[in-house]
Amino acid sequence: MKRFTIVGCVLVLILTAVGILYNVLGSFGEDSPYYHPDPAYDDGRPYIDVQLLTPNQYSRPCIATNKIKGIVIHYVGNPGSTAQGNRDYFEGLKDTGEAYASSNFIVGLEGEIIQCIPTNEIAYCSNERNIDTVSIEVCHETADGKFNTYTYQSLVNLTGWLCMYLDVSPKNVIRHYDVTGKICPKYYVEHEDAWETFIDDVKVWIRTEKRRQ
Repeated sequence: MKRFTIVGCVLVLILTAVGILYNVLGSFGEDSPYYHPDPAYDDGRPYIDVQLLTPNQYSRPCIATNKIKGIVIHYVGNPGSTAQGNRDYFEGLKDTGEAYASSNFIVGLEGEIIQCIPTNEIAYCSNERNIDTVSIEVCHETADGKFNTYTYQSLVNLTGWLCMYLDVSPKNVIRHYDVTGKICPKYYVEHEDAWETFIDDVKVWIRTEKRRQ
């Protein structure tokens, strides 16, 4: 009887641990950024808070992308706004219908990362390149659009991991400006050297991660 009681306790502990892991990381379905056939696999991805938008015509039309050929970096253009605030704005478009806008990912002022759209669906962010790119909106504290240290490091990590995960070369990490001529991301359009440094940092991240693996 005692043995059955012990076995039962062990099973409860295991199920509890699995439940906690599920809640922390999310399900390992293909739409999850944590998806991998082996959940214990460490591929360098940063922590991503998955808050997918409700399917709707204004911000998540659920249109499949073609093969991803690039990653587009944007800035939110609203100094001091948070990743959560921008995500909630995209979500609210289903009700207001005031614009067509969204992004696959948003990087916040404390380095947090929110995923709004799966990488195999288009986001309304990069005009004619919506169909074959993944978009990252980035928060900034000041009007000049420069990313703070926490935001910048998370952006390097996320971009590097997406390059590896989606088989995209760092040379195909571009600015919204490179698609339409819009001054976005502002600081990295007006300071070409800072943009080149960012791309170099992404390359270093990828090389370091590949050696680690």
